Amino acid sequence: MHPVPAPPRMPLRQSWPPALVARYRAAGYWRGETFPGFLRERAAQYADDIAVVGGDTRLSYARLWAEAGRIGAGLLAQGLVPGDRVVVQLGNTVDFVSVVCGLFRAGLIPVYALPAHRFTEVAHVLRKAEANAYIAGAAVEGFDYRTLARQLQADIPALRHVLIVGDAAEFVAVSALAGDAARLPPDPDPQSVAFLQLSGGSTGLSKLIPRTHDDYLYSFRASNEICAIGRDSVYLVALPAAHNFPMSSPGFFGALYAGARVVLSPGAGPDVAFPLIARERVTCVGLVPPLALLWAQAAANTAHDLSSLAVVQVGGAKLVPEAARRVIDGLGCRLQQVFGMAEGLVNYTRLHDPLDCVIHTQGRPISADDEVLVLDDHGNPVAEGEVGHLLTRGPYTIRGYHNDPGANARAFTEDGFYRTGDRVQQLPGGYLVVQGRAGDHINRAGEKISAEEIEDHLLAHASVFDAAVVSMPDAYLGERSCAFVIARGDPPTAASLKAWVRGRGLAAFKVPDQVVFVEAFGTTAVGKISRRELRAQLRERFIEQTGEPR
Repeated sequence: MHPVPAPPRMPLRQSWPPALVARYRAAGYWRGETFPGFLRERAAQYADDIAVVGGDTRLSYARLWAEAGRIGAGLLAQGLVPGDRVVVQLGNTVDFVSVVCGLFRAGLIPVYALPAHRFTEVAHVLRKAEANAYIAGAAVEGFDYRTLARQLQADIPALRHVLIVGDAAEFVAVSALAGDAARLPPDPDPQSVAFLQLSGGSTGLSKLIPRTHDDYLYSFRASNEICAIGRDSVYLVALPAAHNFPMSSPGFFGALYAGARVVLSPGAGPDVAFPLIARERVTCVGLVPPLALLWAQAAANTAHDLSSLAVVQVGGAKLVPEAARRVIDGLGCRLQQVFGMAEGLVNYTRLHDPLDCVIHTQGRPISADDEVLVLDDHGNPVAEGEVGHLLTRGPYTIRGYHNDPGANARAFTEDGFYRTGDRVQQLPGGYLVVQGRAGDHINRAGEKISAEEIEDHLLAHASVFDAAVVSMPDAYLGERSCAFVIARGDPPTAASLKAWVRGRGLAAFKVPDQVVFVEAFGTTAVGKISRRELRAQLRERFIEQTGEPR
């Protein structure tokens, strides 16, 4: 019996109008570089230099290239073919970097999932990407990804390949992969899609962001110049490596492009990261605001030598001025604010900017060809310094999500501008001050949470009549999630409701931080205002009643 051929998949595409392609090439943004191409060059240039450090493992550039070749050839020997999509769910280990580089060498498409994701999120990504392979670690911090893999395979027939880093049980061990390097394909088209990243969705289910070789390499190559990343730099990956920020701003890809050293920290707390900074003489790290404040506080009493740390980047959520001052004072190094998105646009304060600019703004765009619009609710430009909706297009900002026409209609204008969902002020010189989200996302320590997604899960509980999830200001997290719940019959306890949400197979950061039971949402809540307005009313009422700081 012959195997049934797989149904055709939605092609991966990301394209710009021909005039913009010519413009970006003429400007030198797009140089025709690819991931396997630049990795091959660095392996030849800096063969014996250390590329990646994680735990007790240290890979030179030559060894990283060879390990990527082994993994890539081994994946093809397993039956994968160039163009297949592979969901990667690995933590901050050397294996994450070598596996991703191996996928590039094999012409396979990484699809990045976060270690915190569980069945709901990973199953959605597998289906949406039409992936047929999944690579994960065996178990991390008590969670067994092999159990998750079994659940995924039982639910998704298209998932034919499961590979595990560590004890693979009945699955294929990444360490055992082997194949014929002669089968590795030539370098891809620089305009082709290199990988898929995840974006928060208005319904909580991630949209897929196709990034091309040309556009993404430009983003971290240009970031290297802005962030002064060179061959002598040592970049610490403290945040989850699958996030766009520690990947490309300038991130570990920028560091590898520069021939620098990448150090992967298994945890982001100072107890784990500070010894690595001292041991490896780390020069640059990217953090979210709560972590930056924690580091600044811990630095006062640490016995570890942090003197090598030259730049601390803070992004993922807005860093308010008072917090910025505390970070600078506590860590005693240069602060760089970063405001960006996986869809493209990245803004940096420059290393030579005046202190007032670094403290009070979230930077300006990478490129002279980053087009930025700040518009009012009717689509008209606002005056400089006034708050409006941020729209953008440019040489590294996508023109559309993968396989999501509804999201594309909402997120992109007819002339290719991306509606970011952020509200900003634009100051002289193009610097932006972020004023918040126009939508209903909660930015909890840099992790974006859809209010609607969590509401849907709460409403599935037999004792919940209605629920509204809102953001609350939080001195440590930036924002925390608060669920206002109208019970059906006897109300459950807040603790049991949180446990129930956690048991729905969601990432832990999506579980409401706070549950408040109310009798009703108010007479105006039924059919007369939007859910967004309802959430805003509940948030304001709770702040007024409790006296919480805004």
